[in-house]
Amino acid sequence: MLKGWFVCLLFLLSFPGLSLSTDTDLSDVIDALETPFKAQTESSAQIQDFSADFIQKSHIASIGRTQQGQGTVHFKFMTATTKETPLAKFRWEYHEPSVQEIISDGATMWVYLPENQQVIESDISQLNDQQGKNPVTFLSGLGNLSRDFLIEWGAEKTVAGGDYLLLLVPREESPLIRQIEVVVNKKVVDLWMNKGKAGKNFPILSTLVTDPNDNQTTIMFRHVRVNQKLADTLFLFERPEGVESVDPGMQMGF
Repeated sequence: MLKGWFVCLLFLLSFPGLSLSTDTDLSDVIDALETPFKAQTESSAQIQDFSADFIQKSHIASIGRTQQGQGTVHFKFMTATTKETPLAKFRWEYHEPSVQEIISDGATMWVYLPENQQVIESDISQLNDQQGKNPVTFLSGLGNLSRDFLIEWGAEKTVAGGDYLLLLVPREESPLIRQIEVVVNKKVVDLWMNKGKAGKNFPILSTLVTDPNDNQTTIMFRHVRVNQKLADTLFLFERPEGVESVDPGMQMGF
């Protein structure tokens, strides 16, 4: 499951939709998706944090095995005080099929495996330069998607319910991402086109990441809550007594 998370990532929820005109341009959908996460967007229209429940399905192509997990996720973006979209703080808590936590304060990342009494602690700064190449940084770089990816319509322009399907291919070759399919909430796009409003609802309903070996990770988000003023302490990890800190380069039994 941990490996599936690293070769995945990212995005989120299902809202009742409004009817959209049939002439929606690709640029309209991209603008509705990126605008809430851009530093230059006025703060009242930014998404500065979100929390959600998620369901994850990870398929390993070489053995034809699919594993399902679920849990909760929290993200906090720093767009209000910086000129460029930075790496966000995040906390992924898996409840099934096994309990684990993946936490970052924007500088350090902790992968905590309670069952093994181990935590992997690593410097996440090396990932800051990998937006568009690493699924770990995908959600953090939502304001810069068109910079990091070539974006086209998916195999179908819309999916069931009328939500939009985008196909993202990294502009630079990535060993972790061949493509990402993103389902964008039609309600968010409609509000953006008709009223120029952004930041009220999270724009992503789900993502499907495919790596160069045809492994796939799907994440679907439910019950998304935005702009709750999440505390910074939520994104810190305090190592429990008796838990071993493990070098990220060591082989571990997941």
